[in-house]
Amino acid sequence: MCCFVAPLVPGCSKAEVKPADGLQVVTSLFPLYDFSRTIGGDKARVRLLLPPGMEPHTFEPKPEDMITIARAGLFVYTGRQMEPWAETVIKGIDKKNLRVVDAGKRVTYRAAAADDDHHEPNKGKHHEHEGMDPHIWLDFANAAIMVDTILDGFISADPVNATEYRKNADILKARLAALDTRFRESLASCATRKLLHAGHYTFGYLAQRYNLDYHALSGVSSDSEPSAFRMAALIREIRSSGATYLFAEELLSPRLAETLAQEAGVRIVTLHGAHNLSRDELEKGATFFDLMETNLERLQKGLQCRAK
Repeated sequence: MCCFVAPLVPGCSKAEVKPADGLQVVTSLFPLYDFSRTIGGDKARVRLLLPPGMEPHTFEPKPEDMITIARAGLFVYTGRQMEPWAETVIKGIDKKNLRVVDAGKRVTYRAAAADDDHHEPNKGKHHEHEGMDPHIWLDFANAAIMVDTILDGFISADPVNATEYRKNADILKARLAALDTRFRESLASCATRKLLHAGHYTFGYLAQRYNLDYHALSGVSSDSEPSAFRMAALIREIRSSGATYLFAEELLSPRLAETLAQEAGVRIVTLHGAHNLSRDELEKGATFFDLMETNLERLQKGLQCRAK
């Protein structure tokens, strides 16, 4: 694994990476990386472009990243909503031997907005956060559609191994369906259905799928700056709801969440948006399913759900 994800993991340098047999695949985000390496199995070599711990909203590709994409046989991303840089890079690359997959092209996107009840006076609905919510993989039905789209890319780039890719994709979709069932059953009987999140608007798809009332502090970008009005509104929401936990997000600074939790007299529980991994998670070989199973445990805790 070490030299496979270099230069992302300590101890591996670019000089140590040797050409490998099989389809060369580059992915922009962690869910795409994990889905692609499962579909590819031992017939492909898959690389995650994002450095560990980096938020994709603010990622800027370096020249060496563009070279990495240009040399691959397949590049997988989710669309301009999450990776506005990707289409610019693609336009500047000779795609004679590169197939490009927009993994979100068949998914129905939902409108991106922080909690409407928290909008400041004189601001219209969705005024501050126009556009589409890019966190599509957090609805596992969407994730299954993404798997099919990625699979098509693999088969187009390497038709010789199509049977193997299809078999792996079917297994992956079965796991996603089982995960969806566990979420639905486990979140069916909770003391509260309010998912109060002191962060950017990440979990809208998850909340919609499992009928949760989602209140986020700010918009879809991780560098959105919430106003004092919005922070005060979330504190009022926490107090009026009787919640005992406030949700925060992995990979982002907990400072603001800790301040709000202290002010509202609640504890913090973290969720993972799965855009990317920390260095430690990457080194331990964490999977999308690992992250989502942990999310389910923490949702059950934070929403005070009865054990199934």
